[in-house]
Amino acid sequence: MHQKTPRYLGIFLGVLYGIALRLSIEIKALQAFGELVSISFLFLVPFVIGFIRIHFECKINPHLSYGRMALIAWQPIFVFLLVCFITLLEGSICIVMVLPAFMLCASIGGVVAGYINRRLAKRASTTLLSVALLPLLLAPLEMHFLHLTKTYDITSDIEINAPVDVVWQQLVSVSDIHKDEIPFSFTHLIGVPRPVKASMDGNDVGAVRTSLWELGVTFNEVITVWQPNKTMAYIFDIDPEKIPDDILDQHVKLGGKYFAPLAGRYDISVNSEGNTVLSLTTTLQDNTNFGMYSRVWGEIIFQDFHHSLLYLMKGRAENR
Repeated sequence: MHQKTPRYLGIFLGVLYGIALRLSIEIKALQAFGELVSISFLFLVPFVIGFIRIHFECKINPHLSYGRMALIAWQPIFVFLLVCFITLLEGSICIVMVLPAFMLCASIGGVVAGYINRRLAKRASTTLLSVALLPLLLAPLEMHFLHLTKTYDITSDIEINAPVDVVWQQLVSVSDIHKDEIPFSFTHLIGVPRPVKASMDGNDVGAVRTSLWELGVTFNEVITVWQPNKTMAYIFDIDPEKIPDDILDQHVKLGGKYFAPLAGRYDISVNSEGNTVLSLTTTLQDNTNFGMYSRVWGEIIFQDFHHSLLYLMKGRAENR
């Protein structure tokens, strides 16, 4: 039991460190010094958690391989995220999105801790304290000086064996969607509601297309381009206050502080084989500082969502 104590202590302190920083973000007086959707929390906090785990493991297992260090460093990460999920600090969508970064950074932190314990054993404890302070020192700097807002387009298309005018009719108004009309989707698996229906209040520029999703999620699309049988473009009119936090996590809420779909566009064309091609483009604004990491997740989620909608249009047009 005495030998196992440092090992369990590393897991416990790693989890405690993560929870303490996560809870501190909920305190209004401390929100001026950092926020959850930040480089400091996404990359540095799991680095520290992994560092803590291996720092204590090395006290009882000094010959641990670096590969083993990288894997063991995940233990407190899994416990930390489980606690966040059970206590409703985070929803399933956020947990899935941060998990790859958390695992990678925890492994790096664990390997660094192992190296320091082998090469700089006398400084290991001092280094542990310095590493633990990194997110606290860098978070205020990031919050006040680093702003990497990006806007980009995500486009998907599908070939449909139906006339152009029939495909166009599917865009104007979408009647009740049955679950078997939409294929299995990763976004639905992680908790994003399914679309239910969409209706239009007109047939020209300025008309409003209202989309209803499961669990009462509703938003509007205001038509900006209306070219029958060719193009329908719109801007999103989303009130994030009408989307409950327990349905779409507040950190990835549509129209929220961090991710905002700005506009959309359906284009219809005919390919060389005479089949109709329906294309869907969404313009997304990303207000995080995550760079390529958030871009990859944006592509994954919206390509997946596009695929569901285009598959629906294809099925209805071809079976009409």
